[in-house]
Amino acid sequence: MESGEVLLGGMLMELIRPAMVKIYKHAGFDFIYTDNEHVLFSGLPEMAAFVQLARDNGMPIISKCPQLDRVEVARLLEAGVTGIQLPRTESRADIETLNDFMRFPPVGSRAGAPILGNVDYVWPNDVEDWMAKSNEATLVVGHLETLKGLEHIEEITSTPGLDMLYVGPLDFSISLGHPGNFDHPQVREAMMHVLDQCRKNNVAFGTTAGSIEAAREWVASGARFFEVVDELSLLHQGAARMVDAYREFGIVN
Repeated sequence: MESGEVLLGGMLMELIRPAMVKIYKHAGFDFIYTDNEHVLFSGLPEMAAFVQLARDNGMPIISKCPQLDRVEVARLLEAGVTGIQLPRTESRADIETLNDFMRFPPVGSRAGAPILGNVDYVWPNDVEDWMAKSNEATLVVGHLETLKGLEHIEEITSTPGLDMLYVGPLDFSISLGHPGNFDHPQVREAMMHVLDQCRKNNVAFGTTAGSIEAAREWVASGARFFEVVDELSLLHQGAARMVDAYREFGIVN
């Protein structure tokens, strides 16, 4: 993103399997996003193994934590994820607290545990240097999805330590009174205001576009990353296309 490239993330809702790392890598995604708010990923042994496989394949992981909780954040970081995405980001205090949980002293209050997945299970030779580099490499990602968050967008985007801000278009459209209508003028106008504030404060703006045409428009306006599509939608779309193809050629009714 710092060099001006737009990054694409493949989303995972349920299938934290080795195959998904390989499939998303071969597809060309830049990172993997895991949803730990709506599903039970956090704390599972499978999650730690999945994160390590992703790291070994050069696929950074951004994980949405269930809530602003020190233990949940720590578990994800010690597993080796690159960024934490905070649902219902609504204030400067939210970002300040997340930044405190995620970064080592003197920046924050993260506890040291340099023997887990965050260091590939090898104790660093220089702990102080590791802490400093970890602070630089760890990404604080806000997740805007409510009217309250929109009302506080200027203070949110100007908070030191915020690296990226994702607008969840479904919940955001619900909050604005237009459920599922991502392209409603009021929703688009509000999202453009968020993007403008991100650009003003050098915070990377991202979302999930409703179409390729919409994605092109967002990039032209300054969007720098997308959480593109989840594996369940891809499976549904691929399965439906295959069945439709058989029906089109009269193989089945």
